[in-house]
Amino acid sequence: MYPILLVLMWQEDRILPCPPPLLCKMVRGWSQLKGLIRVANWLCEMRGCGFNSESIIRHYDVDIKPEVPSKHGRPVKISKACLAMIRDKFFASNPSEFPLSMTAYDGEKNIFSAVPLPAGTYKVEFAEAEDVKARNYIFTIKLVNELKFSKLKDYLSGNPSSIPRDILQGMDVVMKEHPSRHMISVGRSFHFITGFRHDDLRYGIIASKGSQHSLKPTNQGLSMCLDYSVLSFYKPLSVLDFLKEHIPGFSVHEFRSFRRDVERVLKGLKVLVTHRVTKQKYIIGGLTRDDTRHLSFDLDDPDGNAPPRRVSLLDYFRQKYQKDIMYKDIPCLDVGKNNRQNFVPMEFCILMEGQIYPKESLGRDAAQHLKEISLAKPKVRQDTICGMVRARDGPCGGEIIGNFGMEIDTNMTSVVARVIGPPQLKIGGPNGRPFKVTVDKEKCHWNLVGKMVAQGKLIDRWAVIDFSASDRVRLNENQFIRKLIGRCNSLGMPMEEPLFYEASNMRILSNVDRLCELLEGANDKAYRKGKGQLQFLLCVMSRKDPGYKNLKWLAETRVGLITQCCLSGSANKLQDQYLANLALKINAKLGGSNVELNDQLPNLNGEDHVMFIGADVNHPGARNRTSPSIAAVVGSLNWPAANRYASRVCSQDHRTEKILNFGDMCSELVDSYARLNRVKPRKIVIFRDGVSEGQFDMVLNEELMDFKRAVYSNSYTPTVTLIVAQKRHQTRLFPESERDGASNGNISPGTVVDTKIVHPYEYDFYLCSHYGSLGTSKPTHYHVLWDEHGFTSDQLQQMIYNMCFTFVRCTKPVSLVPPVFYADIAAYRGRIYHEAVMEGQSPASTTSSSSSRTSSTLSFAASLDDNRFCKLHANLENNMFFV
Repeated sequence: MYPILLVLMWQEDRILPCPPPLLCKMVRGWSQLKGLIRVANWLCEMRGCGFNSESIIRHYDVDIKPEVPSKHGRPVKISKACLAMIRDKFFASNPSEFPLSMTAYDGEKNIFSAVPLPAGTYKVEFAEAEDVKARNYIFTIKLVNELKFSKLKDYLSGNPSSIPRDILQGMDVVMKEHPSRHMISVGRSFHFITGFRHDDLRYGIIASKGSQHSLKPTNQGLSMCLDYSVLSFYKPLSVLDFLKEHIPGFSVHEFRSFRRDVERVLKGLKVLVTHRVTKQKYIIGGLTRDDTRHLSFDLDDPDGNAPPRRVSLLDYFRQKYQKDIMYKDIPCLDVGKNNRQNFVPMEFCILMEGQIYPKESLGRDAAQHLKEISLAKPKVRQDTICGMVRARDGPCGGEIIGNFGMEIDTNMTSVVARVIGPPQLKIGGPNGRPFKVTVDKEKCHWNLVGKMVAQGKLIDRWAVIDFSASDRVRLNENQFIRKLIGRCNSLGMPMEEPLFYEASNMRILSNVDRLCELLEGANDKAYRKGKGQLQFLLCVMSRKDPGYKNLKWLAETRVGLITQCCLSGSANKLQDQYLANLALKINAKLGGSNVELNDQLPNLNGEDHVMFIGADVNHPGARNRTSPSIAAVVGSLNWPAANRYASRVCSQDHRTEKILNFGDMCSELVDSYARLNRVKPRKIVIFRDGVSEGQFDMVLNEELMDFKRAVYSNSYTPTVTLIVAQKRHQTRLFPESERDGASNGNISPGTVVDTKIVHPYEYDFYLCSHYGSLGTSKPTHYHVLWDEHGFTSDQLQQMIYNMCFTFVRCTKPVSLVPPVFYADIAAYRGRIYHEAVMEGQSPASTTSSSSSRTSSTLSFAASLDDNRFCKLHANLENNMFFV
């Protein structure tokens, strides 16, 4: 028997590719061991799973379609819920040949079975509800493959001739079969119906804990990664009870006063009806125009012997369902589809469970409560995960796993970790000379009280536009400007009085033409004063506003202005920490240096210049089916400090993860480096964010090759290391005892795990580089795909950890290596540009009939065939304007 190991940590379905030719298995370094600790990871062992050459999972392809094709000739799309019910109905009618407990279904095309199933084509009669006419479906099942566990054993043992994706897929579906039958499925996660407390967020909304799990190869075998998350859901209440909770003051007897609110709240929600034996699901399209007592419709004769007769809705429910409608003077729900009317009284409808309530729609108190539940302390999170693993309805419950020959030990397994020491930092001292900083031992933070930034920029050309001037919470400009100048001066950033202060209002942020005129006018005013181009424009707002998108897009792509935004309410408090954070951002945007490493990075010392590149792709929201994805690439411009970055942003096809212009964007950044330093970097380290294991081949064979095509020449062939940084896996590590971690129960900054739960033979590790002040720390998973620099594990881990101390916006190490962090911010900035352009073209947002050049810019900028809408102004191409 070959053991499978299950790691209880969340991760998407990801399968690792074969290692590239230049990447051999690295010997993970422990030569500089510091603070060896025991970390309890969520590792449970699966014994006796039949992991030998004789064990087989049979993979079947399933095709389910109506016996009678649609009239229009196009294929009929059957929902996942209906496909599952048709499968259940068919298996229930043939239990000896199709045992349900011996099979697992992915809800679409694949069935995996522990026993042979008779292939063939069968007819299934199925009705979605008792008063819906049954339809015949053709159920076709055929054997695709026999999945032998010996292939997986070879792969885990270090024979990478082929990745057994099909075996891993089959086992993953098996692990999800039981929870899919007993829990609420939301995307890839499963939420418990019973057994776990639901927190009431009020107004008909609850917070529900759910689990998400998948399989992953590790050094000890196969692992199931599981973690929990919290989502807000609509309560499964009757519609009228929900309205009473959700709409303040709602009364069914005063329905007319609330009609608009009711329709807005209910439209698009799914309901079940209670007046039928089978509770059919419907989607609310709206409300009927007339009240219930005035509704009637034509009822067909079921035998076809008489013409349709007109019948009132009240009489129909009394005769058909023996139900008297209580609330006759309110509208019904219109739940019809395909332009067919279907009226159902609200009192017979209940909201379906498992409907997500948008987080952004929560009130302040509810959002804060949801955040508190999500940010559980380490001990609470650990206990919750253990409970979910052992839950009867969870992924390890039921008999299905056992029927496939798997036996699971749900106890956590300890893994050995180490703590890397923090680097020594260099900032400016009171006398202006370099000052070495030793960070706090537990949190690894440092402060700037009585100290200066490493290199402060002279600020003598800046101005203020106060958009809060006409609001109740307006800026106290005299006090704030005086305090900001004083704080910048104390940090070693000599700052003069602003060239001018201009009062404006928040409304102008929504008027693209007037806003552009205002920004261009600010630039012109600076030139008229004989000072030249503004270094930056301080923009004060009274609140967070959608017009922020317009401001950033116009300033950074049209006018060429660096802007620094702040809220008047926060600015008026004049807190030293707030002013210092503002100053750090300004200094970084102007090309200054806030903090530097005292020593050079490991394995990168010497004469050669080194450049760090970060890359990420920002995708539109889940419900958005048309907007482009936004790719961003950033590159460092200075060495050896390596803390100033330039960015390039580009739009590409919707939900495309591959960066289509990766090589060209990198080439631009390398050229920028050469212009500033008069030499091209000889070593380049690329950090790629946001890709799963299944996309590693794409990064290696397409993006890396595109990089070499665009950057390499006969006289220039820099060495390259390519590393993927993953944050979305949500791996959690828990100290085995209080003395092994921080005082708040989290693991310490600098904690590294590179054994046991990492890949069997590839080069990856987990690094927690930050202090987890809220909730449970989430380490970053770094996976080296290509290495031409010969990094040892010690060197690479120390290098990444040290770099996390150089992030320009704070005085503490961050959780993600800065090149990736900056790329993520830059990609989001590109998303803001696109939203500004699209909202600017919307007729609803048109506030001016001006035909200025800005309006013409909006018209061509929306075209996604080019990237003019996100092309930076030449003034900003080498600035960190995005931080």
